[in-house]
Amino acid sequence: MTRMHSVSTSRAPAAIGPYSQAMVSEGWIYASGQIPLDAASGDLVGGDVAEQTRKVMENLAAVLEEAGGSLSTVVKTTVFLSDMANFGAMNEVYASYFGDHRPARACVQAAGLPRGVDVEIEAVARTAG
Repeated sequence: MTRMHSVSTSRAPAAIGPYSQAMVSEGWIYASGQIPLDAASGDLVGGDVAEQTRKVMENLAAVLEEAGGSLSTVVKTTVFLSDMANFGAMNEVYASYFGDHRPARACVQAAGLPRGVDVEIEAVARTAG
């Protein structure tokens, strides 16, 4: 039987539906999509897509750390943008969080994202141990 457990941290926004911030199964972390919500207040972080992407990456890093991984153990991400015209600004911030680490990635434009945000990012990573 596969061993798995859900992940929850107060350093990232609580799930706003019937899902977990992440699931860990046999050394793999499946992180749910993160949007630019402030963990403490639950408020959206406004501003441009660069500011939103910074908050998304901070939230994603917090979930991965709680799950036993980090941004450096990410294997694959999926980026959802409200408008592909925001790709450059998102990509610059995204790259600054990963440094020389280059996970596989898909990036798509979505007709609508939760709470009307401009960016959402999900990830698959390995646990560090």
